[in-house]
Amino acid sequence: MPRTRHHRPRRHPSGRRIAAAAASVLLAAAVLAGCTGAPQPSGSPADDAIALLLPDAKTARYETFDRPLFEARVAELGDYRVLYANADQDAAKQQQQAESALTAGAGVLVLDPVDANAAVSIVTSANAKGVPVISYDRLVAGGDLAYYISFDNEKVGVLQATAFVEGMRGSDEGSGILMVNGSPTDSNAALFKEGAHSVIDESGLRVLAEYDTPGWNPERAQEWVSGQIAQHGDAIAGVYAANDATAGGAIAALRVANVDPLPIVTGQDAELSAIQRLLTGDQYMTVYKAIKPQAQLAAEVAVKLLHDEEVTAPLEIQGTPATLLDPVAVTVDDIMETVVADGFWSVEDICTPAYADACEAAGIG
Repeated sequence: MPRTRHHRPRRHPSGRRIAAAAASVLLAAAVLAGCTGAPQPSGSPADDAIALLLPDAKTARYETFDRPLFEARVAELGDYRVLYANADQDAAKQQQQAESALTAGAGVLVLDPVDANAAVSIVTSANAKGVPVISYDRLVAGGDLAYYISFDNEKVGVLQATAFVEGMRGSDEGSGILMVNGSPTDSNAALFKEGAHSVIDESGLRVLAEYDTPGWNPERAQEWVSGQIAQHGDAIAGVYAANDATAGGAIAALRVANVDPLPIVTGQDAELSAIQRLLTGDQYMTVYKAIKPQAQLAAEVAVKLLHDEEVTAPLEIQGTPATLLDPVAVTVDDIMETVVADGFWSVEDICTPAYADACEAAGIG
């Protein structure tokens, strides 16, 4: 049965109902506000304010997709104020931003935590004020959460590793690989790793070394891979990278070391630079996560909670009503059927002059 959640009335009712498992809605024009620091407002007075607290700017998706899509859907639903802040991968800064949003009168927090454990204090502070919290993309490690929306993150790791093992076919038996995992403070990173290991550990591939990348920082990933190249050299036949930013760092290290041919490298998030690396063969695969339905559903649930209306969800995770969307593996052969078909990236975005020949060879155009 669908899971439901109610909150004490805080705002006037609107009568609008939400199907929490919805996967697609119309997109209105974006309402843009400030970038970082204290939450920046857009829209109506603070009496109908929703705070959107995102974790970092190094991962391209947050500023390029999550924020504008969320703000646009909120604007479409009514005259609401969005208090936006980006924590720049600083948990203490995110705590301050959350407190500022609560002081400014936010009636709902939509929180993508920098640190899943540290963010419990944010939820506790919001709970004390009767303000519901939506855990967005990453699951906060505790507190009374009103809703959780993300992707099937263990499946992300399974998709990455399945494609990785397939790409490694033909390599020597027991080929050596590196695993560049995500941030140790990101609850999703542990699920990516768990999913990946469930496939890699049964594959016969030999893990030479493994690294949890602080803050998903591509420079830290590059430094670590450089050290592994110096130690293992030609024994490295593949690099499992947990997202496209760390993949970019790994590939940069391989390029600097003049490794040729490049090993198989995975990724995640379908960043534009990663899609272009698929075309050139520098990266083998990425994972596409349809951020539009995720951001828009979060906006819809936030508005519902603002009016103390019932929200429903198909799942319950750790006692919280939840919706998990499906990720999709993408290789060079799938670009047109995935990110282009969904309007995530256009052919024009991808096939800039530098990639025109690669696009033609891949049949993109």
